[in-house]
Amino acid sequence: PYTEIREGDEVRRTGKIMEVPVGEALIGRVVNSLGQPVDGLGPIETTGTRPIEAVAPGVMQRQSVNEPLQTGIKAIDALVPIGRGQRELIIGDRQTGKTSVAIDTILNQADQDMICIYVAIGQKESTVRNAVETLRHHGALDYTIVVTAAASQPAPLLYLAPYAGVAMAEEFMYNGKHVLVVYDDLSKQAAAYRELSLLLRRPPGREAYPGDVFYLHSRLLERAAKLNDSLGGGSITALPFVETQAGDIS
Repeated sequence: PYTEIREGDEVRRTGKIMEVPVGEALIGRVVNSLGQPVDGLGPIETTGTRPIEAVAPGVMQRQSVNEPLQTGIKAIDALVPIGRGQRELIIGDRQTGKTSVAIDTILNQADQDMICIYVAIGQKESTVRNAVETLRHHGALDYTIVVTAAASQPAPLLYLAPYAGVAMAEEFMYNGKHVLVVYDDLSKQAAAYRELSLLLRRPPGREAYPGDVFYLHSRLLERAAKLNDSLGGGSITALPFVETQAGDIS
């Protein structure tokens, strides 16, 4: 664990991209950015792993979004319907109900043949616990994985959490299943990446964010897709959150 790392320790590179455990055994569990269980329910018995960084499906590997994803919220389903394989940004200030939309959407997937992954980035531990208890109370943990990197954890874990979540989702997508991934929220990941970049002395840009902060999220969200039938027809639907400051969406 990172808590045992001390100054002066010897470090060796493996030469490989970090991998996280994947598979059905993760469903119903709460894990950290490294795929390690943090819910006190014992170890996760799985042999499969996937690298957290992967090339997004190409143009010819995709097909048009043609299946609806029912959120259970009438205003969304009627006015701005979401399809399986789509990416839909949810943006708003603090305490405007962004997380409630995500939790309601996950609860509504009970009979929709959908696996859900809730990625909590930089949230308070009590907030994550409340969300997990809500999911458990309504039986939603039967088809949900929770990936958490709490506000008290180091910036690298906050940076890695979304990539760990989508790597777990890709395992299901490439096996022909449908997955909903909620990133709550990506502005906290961007802040963690800014912290890392400044420590690495990379040239800062606007608001001290590094120049590749856009690539940070584009390479993540491009991994959401609706695969063509020759690849199984699976999908990843992404619901990224961004928190604004006093309504400033720039």
